Amino acid sequence: MSMPTSPPPPVADGVAAVADGARESLAEVASSEATLRRFLHGLPGIDAVGLQARAASLGTRSIKTTAKAYAIDLAISMIDLTTLEGADTPGKVRSLCAKAMRPDPSDPSTPRTAAVCVYPDMVPFAHAAVAGSGVQVASVATAFPSGRAGLPVKLADTAEAVAAGADEIDMVIDRGACLSGRYLEVFETIRAIKGACLRPDGTAAHLKVIFETGELQTYDNIRRASWLAMIAGADFIKTSTGKVAVNATPANTLVLMEAVRDFRAATGVQVGVKPAGGIRTTKDAMKYLVTVNEVLGDDWLSPDWFRFGASSLLNDLLMQRQKLTTGRYSGPDYVTVD
Repeated sequence: MSMPTSPPPPVADGVAAVADGARESLAEVASSEATLRRFLHGLPGIDAVGLQARAASLGTRSIKTTAKAYAIDLAISMIDLTTLEGADTPGKVRSLCAKAMRPDPSDPSTPRTAAVCVYPDMVPFAHAAVAGSGVQVASVATAFPSGRAGLPVKLADTAEAVAAGADEIDMVIDRGACLSGRYLEVFETIRAIKGACLRPDGTAAHLKVIFETGELQTYDNIRRASWLAMIAGADFIKTSTGKVAVNATPANTLVLMEAVRDFRAATGVQVGVKPAGGIRTTKDAMKYLVTVNEVLGDDWLSPDWFRFGASSLLNDLLMQRQKLTTGRYSGPDYVTVD
């Protein structure tokens, strides 16, 4: 992407000293509640004012015309096209899958989305619909969106989705456990869900861990949750369910980005980031891509490492794409209603 690039800042002070270079060794900090708490509360504190100012500053940078077409296609390819409603039907899921595979039926050059995201009982329909297309099937699990269920229920929820063909599992943590300091409980739950992602052939569904950042109250809590999830084995860390008042914001997503940057510097392990909820316009998406480029660099500018949890965003991207191609807007009737 032809955007101005600055080298990522160095790993946060104190992180590398605690980590010894491998996630397996880092996991030793979870040998007890006391050691885990000591590690998480030893992470550098976040200057909220400074963080928000940096996020706002990054949001003012623009993508030039020559790079905008590429950025729009990249953003489309990073979308997890989602339907998570009680009224979901097999027909609605198949329609969503058709849109994911060919977002603009009039233009076959439009990239497909990264994934479709559905409830576990809808996975078989999504799996059949996207077979062979390259679109992944993601499924929310673990008592989404509250995360309030016993571990056996969460494990069964995950195993059902994986057995039905889910390529990715979006699990949600128990925020109450985090806020009350029961970090080891959260760690062990994530580890157990990671195990439930294994298939009989030895492969595994990728695990995205959702924090519900709007309920974690502070940026320090979001940083702690990020490290907790990564140590436990998360393949992606994700801001939100999209079901609460405050979902993804530039600032809370920046916390996640800095965490994955520092984690890779400390361990060599790369973890993806997924902001979700409230990202509706091309302008919003471009701001996030600029931030990825500036904070994380090219390594994360891929659907393998960065996703948007959004559905309405796709329609705006398609309209902007058509504007670049034809020189005019077609209006909302140009795209399908989800």
